[in-house]
Amino acid sequence: MDNTVLLFLNNIGLPEILVILLILLLLFGGKKIPELMKGLGKGVKSFKDGMNGKDDAGNDEKLSGK
Repeated sequence: MDNTVLLFLNNIGLPEILVILLILLLLFGGKKIPELMKGLGKGVKSFKDGMNGKDDAGNDEKLSGK
């Protein structure tokens, strides 16, 4: 991985995070942000389940007794 990316991530502080949140609020509006965060949370959960070897197809086979 490139060191410039890691250096950039180390320099993010509270002011930068607030600016990013303000831009997101202006772009998407107050009503759309909770929906976006809910979708992001589902995506992260799905990714973690996939990394742990859990998936919907595997769970269906276990429930049906195959």
